[in-house]
Amino acid sequence: MFDWFKKQSPTPNGGPDFSDINSKEKAEARLQIGELEKLFLLPAEFGGTDDPRNIVYVPRGFVAAKRDIDANIIKPLIESEKITEYQATPEYQGKSFVPIAIKIVARNPGSFTTDINIWGKALRGRADA
Repeated sequence: MFDWFKKQSPTPNGGPDFSDINSKEKAEARLQIGELEKLFLLPAEFGGTDDPRNIVYVPRGFVAAKRDIDANIIKPLIESEKITEYQATPEYQGKSFVPIAIKIVARNPGSFTTDINIWGKALRGRADA
């Protein structure tokens, strides 16, 4: 009855497991209880909109982490004209609606790449997955 009070089950490596969130409806339910947040892949500051293709659901704290990267690394690179292209791509595991990682690539003429590892094989390293 009160399963939503339980903490997320750990995976064998000790990290969280979001494999049970396998639909938008389940992600929205976890959003409502504060376990997940909506993250814009392309932030509003860079022209991103509230479009389903631009939204992923992530555990609390990852929106702030991505916002810090966008504001403190990407924005200055844009302002100094060191990059003109930006892409944030989610990576998924199984049928989960929660990405295991988000890869950020900014380029042209310069280059910046980073991964935001969230759960699953992204935390264990790609080789043993």
